Amino acid sequence: MSIGNSPEDERPFEDVSEEARPSIGRALQQARIAAGLTVDDVSTATRVRIAIVHAIEADDFAPCGGDVYARGHIRTLAKYVHLDPAPLLAQYDAERGGRPAPTPAAPLFEAERIRPERRGPNWTAAMVAAIVAVIGFVGFTLFRGGSEDGSKSAVAEGAKPSAGKTASPSADATKPTDPKPDPTESAIAAAPRDKVTVQVSAVDGRSWISAKDHNGRLLFDGLLKQGQSKTFQDSSKINLVLGDAGAIQLYVNGKKIEDDFQPGAVERLTYTKGDPQVG
Repeated sequence: MSIGNSPEDERPFEDVSEEARPSIGRALQQARIAAGLTVDDVSTATRVRIAIVHAIEADDFAPCGGDVYARGHIRTLAKYVHLDPAPLLAQYDAERGGRPAPTPAAPLFEAERIRPERRGPNWTAAMVAAIVAVIGFVGFTLFRGGSEDGSKSAVAEGAKPSAGKTASPSADATKPTDPKPDPTESAIAAAPRDKVTVQVSAVDGRSWISAKDHNGRLLFDGLLKQGQSKTFQDSSKINLVLGDAGAIQLYVNGKKIEDDFQPGAVERLTYTKGDPQVG
């Protein structure tokens, strides 16, 4: 008969310190294994490349291409293996000094207004302009004098001015000009109605994108740098994956998509010939 603590009391205390918490990659790997999934399963379902999944599970975030993309991949992988992404993202920010604050644009423009570039007067251009003005005035005077002499001689000889020549300037002046089409209407008219046309533009940064047609054939898979655009067309359907949807502006069948995509968010989109729906 033993006296003292029972075997249950002799169990070691569970270490819940900060050091015992698993790393981000280890937590994702354990959740994937517990769900009975392989790396290939996760990559196929989330559209995150196999090499990047392996690197993240090894806590190597360099292949992601930056903090914005790393955060988006962590969020996507965590949701797929049934983990709450918020603690993992908080751990990622804490280990890397927090999220970088965006650089305000207003001080840059104010600096340009305060310190305008000063240039001295261009005397050469002024002299050339004065000479051209003098030559033009002399030529106009000579031309006008010749025209008046010719009209006087024509009247003295009994010639009558042509009615057709005098009427043509007024007719040309009153002729209405054709209105120019609105750029948005031109873009809509340029999109074929029997196909689906999707234009992807990186306006607020760079983003990895993937595009497939209705047969699942890969049309594009790569990084779209800021200022670049890609246009995809198919007979019935375009499937898109946006690595950083907040940096992307979409035009579908000639119409601008007004969805409020968040920076760093991974979006999976499908568009057909009837998109975007009216109203």
